[in-house]
Amino acid sequence: MPRPIQALIHPHALRHNLARLQQAAPDARVWAVVKARAYGHGMERAFEGLRAADGFALLDLAEAQTLRDLDWRGPILLLEGVFEQRDLELCSRLDLWHVVHTEAQIDMLSRHKTQVPQRVFLKMNSGMNRLGFAPERFRAAWARLNALPQVDEISLMTHFAHADDAVGVDAQLAVFNAISHDLPGERSLANSAALLRHGNNPVVSADWVRPGIALYGSAPDHPLHTADDWGLRPAMSLRSQLISVQQLKAGDEVGYGGVFKAEREMRIGVVACGYADGYPRHAPSGTPVLIGGVRTQTVGRVSMDMLCVDLTPVPAAHVGSEATLWGQASTGEVLGIDEVAMAAGTVGYELMCALAPRVPVTSDN
Repeated sequence: MPRPIQALIHPHALRHNLARLQQAAPDARVWAVVKARAYGHGMERAFEGLRAADGFALLDLAEAQTLRDLDWRGPILLLEGVFEQRDLELCSRLDLWHVVHTEAQIDMLSRHKTQVPQRVFLKMNSGMNRLGFAPERFRAAWARLNALPQVDEISLMTHFAHADDAVGVDAQLAVFNAISHDLPGERSLANSAALLRHGNNPVVSADWVRPGIALYGSAPDHPLHTADDWGLRPAMSLRSQLISVQQLKAGDEVGYGGVFKAEREMRIGVVACGYADGYPRHAPSGTPVLIGGVRTQTVGRVSMDMLCVDLTPVPAAHVGSEATLWGQASTGEVLGIDEVAMAAGTVGYELMCALAPRVPVTSDN
């Protein structure tokens, strides 16, 4: 039989999460952000659960082609825009909308030969200092685009750096509005955190919202809020099995380096999951896990192919017992990916995206 580990994708959870986010900003249209293979869930499986979105936002032209091959005929937005001149030819052929965040992209558009003008989203750097035109250069960039026959409608966008914390969105929103208040075009500002925390402000939700991580059942502002607090459900469950059980005496060590030492007699289980599967190697002893739906914790270092768990809370556990590393156990109990990520000193985004190619992925519909 194959190694027992698998990632299970839940399209019903994706549908639920999308509906929850649509409710948070009922007057806005929703870009479902599906970059990075839909945050590790797989484009085809994610599309099955997110087809009720108004559009899809991503990075790669190949991902855009996949969506068109899945018969999606609605809007697709390239969040980083084009990277070279010939990309615009594919934008024309696939009818892609794209972000413009640098003068070089305007130059490419000015040289593009097309009979059909393109829809673009002009991005302002309102304070995050990644992509976008500085506020003092934004209107000049808009004027350049507006003068090009290759450009149709120009929408306006920015990205919040502090939507998930106490700083909030007010300062960046003030910058964006001060510069763009009299420019025509639709607006897109809110990511998952801005949508859930500030989406009741119609200026924040604007015309388009761009949820990403929340679609997949992770809280964008964990640990202040959990996914359950926001009414989100896990869209990915990483499950495996116990492949060995060991009986330890007091003083026995576990794993490389012996970083865990038993203080008493105890049973531990060995799970077929390690860092080569995408589980974080730096997850310390005490990282939560479910065995047979019962919460327990890891012990010792994570190995390439295995990790060990304390079976004290699960006396009936045996070789073959289900291990849920994050997500929903087959018995219904949920271990939030954010909780695992926080224990490992990272974020749910990384765990989703780091799922290794060797892990079989299936959908439970």
